[in-house]
Amino acid sequence: MQLVPVIFIFGLGLTGVLLGMWLEQMARVSRGILLLSGALLVLIPLTLVAPELAERYGWTGGLVWMGLGFAALWAFDHYVHPLCPSCAHTHDHHSCALPLHGFALPLILASGLHSFMDGWSLMASRESTSRTLQLAFLVGITMHKLPEGLALGAILRASLRSRWRVAAGGAVAQFMTVVGGAVALWIAPLAGAKWTGGMLGLAGGTFLYLGYHTLEAEIAPRPAVSPQVGEEKN
Repeated sequence: MQLVPVIFIFGLGLTGVLLGMWLEQMARVSRGILLLSGALLVLIPLTLVAPELAERYGWTGGLVWMGLGFAALWAFDHYVHPLCPSCAHTHDHHSCALPLHGFALPLILASGLHSFMDGWSLMASRESTSRTLQLAFLVGITMHKLPEGLALGAILRASLRSRWRVAAGGAVAQFMTVVGGAVALWIAPLAGAKWTGGMLGLAGGTFLYLGYHTLEAEIAPRPAVSPQVGEEKN
């Protein structure tokens, strides 16, 4: 029963993947939701997580925990692979109808890590006594998960010929939400009260990075897309 929230989030993400696979245009329409979800992902750690961490570790210790979560996702996003297909400003969704050879595997791995952190964050928030914080994490992840799934399905559809492979790849990436929640649930009793606060701090840092990345990608001007091969310049 404890994993019901992460199973719900997994189902929501997988639904988004399947819709994005069949209705590629929805990935573009869904971007309007990202501004609100990005704002929530920034506000939740700053207004709810940070004060609770300050009570446990002091402001310096709390900010260190959040900084570690932020830095880990920043490093992966910049030096390994973009984490979030729905808010990666380096990807132009208008080209999703064209083949993206070799893009599927790294995208599934990166999205899987993102989903793992979603599950981790959701279960870590349940270690808090604040019902408001628990609900805020659930709402923030829920709002971000559907656009993420839509974009993931559309991009995988452009990367793989078989719809079954798209569905399987999307399912693997989204199922990492359940894995992340299960790992957090397993670690919490072993870690004790002191370290579960650290789990919450890491979750807050990942939320802060994803929110910042979402808003930055939506507000910053997008680079011009050069004409595709075979297209005539106007």
